[in-house]
Amino acid sequence: MRRAPGLSVRLKLTLSYAGFLVLAGVLLLAAVAVVLWQARWLMVNDQGSWVATPGTVFLPKFAPWAAGSMTFLLVFGLLGGWILAGRMLAPMTRITHAARMAADGSLAHRIRLPGRRDEFRELADAFDAMLEQLEAHVAEQRRFAANASHELRTPLAISKTLLDVARTDPDRDPDELIDRLQAVNTRAIDLTEALLLLSRAGQGSFSREHVDLSLLAEEATETLLPLAEKHGVTIETRGDITTTDGSQALLLQLTTNLVHNAIVHNLPEQGTVWVTTGVRPGRAVLIVENTGDPLTPELASTLTEPFQRGTERVHTSHAGVGLGLAIVATITHAHGGILTLTPRAGGGLRVTVELVSAAPLADH
Repeated sequence: MRRAPGLSVRLKLTLSYAGFLVLAGVLLLAAVAVVLWQARWLMVNDQGSWVATPGTVFLPKFAPWAAGSMTFLLVFGLLGGWILAGRMLAPMTRITHAARMAADGSLAHRIRLPGRRDEFRELADAFDAMLEQLEAHVAEQRRFAANASHELRTPLAISKTLLDVARTDPDRDPDELIDRLQAVNTRAIDLTEALLLLSRAGQGSFSREHVDLSLLAEEATETLLPLAEKHGVTIETRGDITTTDGSQALLLQLTTNLVHNAIVHNLPEQGTVWVTTGVRPGRAVLIVENTGDPLTPELASTLTEPFQRGTERVHTSHAGVGLGLAIVATITHAHGGILTLTPRAGGGLRVTVELVSAAPLADH
């Protein structure tokens, strides 16, 4: 934004300091003049004795002294005000420099203003915290864009390879080619839909209504029961009515993603998934636990990043597109909730979603 040039803050403060100092001097001299005028006494002889003097004799002697004092106060106020204003505004110079560097794209710079806490240092600390969050967000977006580009390029590259093979080998079974192309195309569609859902959930633009998490858990479990049976996984669901305010469609997607993740990343045989809903003070809680391979806390803390998969997850036929828990995290944050991933002692993962609870609807 272009602005017309104006007085600097330092000059304005200097003029203010000088103006207040001169004004205080004028008021002080005026008070002295009034007192002396009323007393009509003035020391005028060389011996230092007091002599009664008319007021008209006082004014010519007092006026030059008052004018000299005002001149001194004005010069002193301008010089002192300029120096004091410069010292007080020195932190603003560093903050302005950091802001301009951030505007030019350098987010790694920090102000780190030394000294005890005051308004300028609170502003500098807040600015540093904002730059840190902004830098982390930009880095995350860049990683996401790079990973998304890679994930989207993979099915396209596979499709191109299949078509090139079919072109060079006319005798190849077309049904096999169609099946493989369909599988690749389905994966690309799933990835695109997941990216759209992730973006829509992150915007937080959805209508809110009363939602019972226990009903969503039952619905997700029934939907994924065939997949669980195929993997030899047992699902146990328990819990009371657990209501919150939010988007039923997004919260159902959250629950489905958690249960699906718990099924496909379980033990090869005789695995178990526990889905629990409950209420804590002010919180509606959904917990999904599953047996599985041991996980380290470091790995568990990264599983909500987009396209983050454990080593064993990449090679499974049901690995998904790598956005399941990322979508869960986005939906949770969009609802003002807290998502916690904790490795289980015996292997597997425990995922806890805490949302703001709502009073259950009265029965009609």
